[in-house]
Amino acid sequence: MLQFQPPGFGHKVIHTSLGAMVYYTQTTAPWAIADTEDLPPLLFLHNFGGGASAYEWSKVYPAFASSYRILAPDLIGWGDSAHPVWDYQIKDYLNAIAEFIGKTCRQKVSVVASSLTAAFTIRLAITQPELFESLFLVCPSGFDDFGQGAGRRLPLSVINTPLLDNLIYAIGAENEFAVRNFLQSFLFAKPERVSQEMVQAYLTSAQQPNAKFSALAFLRGDLYFDLTLYIQQLKIPTMFFWGEKAQFTSIKLGRRLANLNYGAIRKFYEIADTGILPHLEMPEVFIGLLQQHLN
Repeated sequence: MLQFQPPGFGHKVIHTSLGAMVYYTQTTAPWAIADTEDLPPLLFLHNFGGGASAYEWSKVYPAFASSYRILAPDLIGWGDSAHPVWDYQIKDYLNAIAEFIGKTCRQKVSVVASSLTAAFTIRLAITQPELFESLFLVCPSGFDDFGQGAGRRLPLSVINTPLLDNLIYAIGAENEFAVRNFLQSFLFAKPERVSQEMVQAYLTSAQQPNAKFSALAFLRGDLYFDLTLYIQQLKIPTMFFWGEKAQFTSIKLGRRLANLNYGAIRKFYEIADTGILPHLEMPEVFIGLLQQHLN
């Protein structure tokens, strides 16, 4: 996925208990690489769904590369990281994210994360608060919040049928038409904002060997949980950003979640005319909001 990275960004690798994790960071000019280790770390975590990867944040993090050490990993099972044949569970991702922070950060980290991964980050910030400086979360959801499943769109009997699951993944994620349709119909508010580069980046990630295992774990709902059971325990300073037209996890849901913890969740930003990925759909707006708080 290196071909989709902005100028000056290259990849490095760390090893976790589930395999190699690739992450993107400043490696060449125009960034002052010699001083990078001394900069405060800023970690970007992508969401889940067919073809997801660190590319999701690639329009945002260059804006912060002169002041922060950027860390943008492909999570295990996604992008260029390891794709073990594995029955992925929530604890696998909680452990992998914690391992990643432990191996890359010497100081507390600020995290920018989206969707289900943002919800995982909340859980991690509750159990290991010493790792975190602040959280900037886009549409965080456990996809079963308030006991209402938000994400599953196919019956489990269909998803779990051998060979049929291969077909579902091939038809739904491994071809250009399906990827473009997924971005335009479900993730973005305005279909015309989906570029050919975005389609190619998602398609390249979706076509990695064994990519279906993590994607189907998400589709089945194996990674879903009720965020309302945890969110009140959060103490790390947190901002919520929500696409006004986000599907699956509506802005109404977002406000209900934020209202459960006024102490930690300091701000709630509604980003007009965007879907569940406002940072990819309108990165300049998201950058502006993030800069207010990071600076």
